[in-house]
Amino acid sequence: MKVILLENVKRVGNIGEVIDVKRGFARNFLIANHKALYASKENVREVEKIKADLSKKDNEKKKEASKIAEQINGKEYSVKKLSTENKELYGSVKPTEIAKLIQDENKIEIKPSMIQPVKEIKALGTFKVKISLHSEVDAEIFINVSSAEIIQ
Repeated sequence: MKVILLENVKRVGNIGEVIDVKRGFARNFLIANHKALYASKENVREVEKIKADLSKKDNEKKKEASKIAEQINGKEYSVKKLSTENKELYGSVKPTEIAKLIQDENKIEIKPSMIQPVKEIKALGTFKVKISLHSEVDAEIFINVSSAEIIQ
């Protein structure tokens, strides 16, 4: 299915590009999140007209994402979790928890979908977490997981 992108989408394409993607991806993600339009002749003409505005909006989002990245990049956040004697957690540290930590400490709202742990956090220690703030702006933070209580 052919769609026109309304914003830069990581690993997919840039503003104004007409791309061919699977029908489900187009309908359920790109079009549902207002990131693309069906590639009809009218829509292609419309996007050509508003391409400059879309680029300007994208640059503003990128600047905003860069500011957020400067504030949180390289920071370490601490989490206390219940653990076993062999340093494994009961459950894991989820992206929603990480987003809440950032919200509480820095007053910055980050969606859990932007957070990509390098590997699943299921043990005690320090873990690197990548946050995708924009298609071109990423930040890395560290999550330090310590034991709240040890349960036998």
